[in-house]
Amino acid sequence: MELDRADLALLDALQRDGRATIQSLSELVNLSARATLNRVRKLEAGGVIEGYRAVIDRRALGDPICVFAEVALKDQRQPVVQRFEKKMATAPEVVACHVISGRYDYLVRIACPHLENYHRLISAWLDDPALGIEKIVTNIELQTIREFAGFPVPRPPRRH
Repeated sequence: MELDRADLALLDALQRDGRATIQSLSELVNLSARATLNRVRKLEAGGVIEGYRAVIDRRALGDPICVFAEVALKDQRQPVVQRFEKKMATAPEVVACHVISGRYDYLVRIACPHLENYHRLISAWLDDPALGIEKIVTNIELQTIREFAGFPVPRPPRRH
């Protein structure tokens, strides 16, 4: 899907505030409310906008610890990789999982109520031969300086 200046402005605004009204968005992009609504619906239908969600202050949930776990698998055969990735996709403690390059295969961000919960979780993973985990290196998050708030939206060149 090709994105024009108005689409990019809408995406930028909606990343900052997913509850922005169509009226405020239409004023931002200088289009009618109907045209703006049609563009947003097209971006949703085209999969550019994947969804909307509330961002919750984790302190309201008991301020769980967050851990970045670097995970190396014993082998890269598809059945092992698929089992591991399915586990990461369905484990409620896993808040993000990325395939990475370098010494480890995955970077997994995990949220647990306490460090002992994290220890039990990774012990269970390491003890499960079906997951094929060779090694986990734990990095405990001490402070979050900036949380993910959306991707940078490119600015098209200005027309003269």
